[in-house]
Amino acid sequence: MITIKNERELESMRQACKITAAARALAGEMVRPGVTTKAIDQAVYDYIVSQGAKPSFLNYNGFPASACISVNSTVIHGIPGGYTLKEGDIVSIDVGAFYKGFHGDCAATFACGAISTEAQKLIDVTQQSFFEGMRFAKKGSRVQDISHAIQTYVESNGFSVVRSFVGHGVGRQLHEEPEVPNFGKPGRGPRLVPGMTIAVEPMVNVGTHEVRILKDGWTVLTADGKLSAHYENTVLITDGEPEILTVTEGL
Repeated sequence: MITIKNERELESMRQACKITAAARALAGEMVRPGVTTKAIDQAVYDYIVSQGAKPSFLNYNGFPASACISVNSTVIHGIPGGYTLKEGDIVSIDVGAFYKGFHGDCAATFACGAISTEAQKLIDVTQQSFFEGMRFAKKGSRVQDISHAIQTYVESNGFSVVRSFVGHGVGRQLHEEPEVPNFGKPGRGPRLVPGMTIAVEPMVNVGTHEVRILKDGWTVLTADGKLSAHYENTVLITDGEPEILTVTEGL
């Protein structure tokens, strides 16, 4: 069932999303050569807790960290650890915070030092594909109007969208209905109505859209070992333009 939030609930969501967005920004600032993914995860944990919130991902279905940190060919759900970031890496960081009964959820991919032209294009196209989708995140549209816009933009730039994982509703639960694919035919899926809150999250690969999951049950890699990028915000459907609840300057 799709949950519609009232204004009181939305105020709590805005606060949760503000914390989430700030945690993403903090993590992004730490992306540089010589930093471990575990250190970034610890900083995310410390910040979220300092705001009186809880990391949404920590122990979620057994996930062992506060942030998903996915480097290069890792698409999503990378488990932070001892890996030391290197010049040229691209680093996708996905965070969530639970505050006053509601979750925020957002992600972005960051450059570690100087990166290749292809890697920068991948990051830019992934982020812009989200905003292409936002043109259809309006009352009366259908979910897959967003999906189709994302897919069309990504593929027109020579990349592919991941099919095995999709965006989702978000609110009292981290994952709610509806699913929000990054591909599909327009005019399909639930109709968007004011008060819906959805996490729109393009996952974009340089090569094939196919992925594989490691034995840890979490880490998702591109099937061909090529680069992947991720960009996500929590979005409120309104009577007018969509409100991006997790937006921060530059993200």
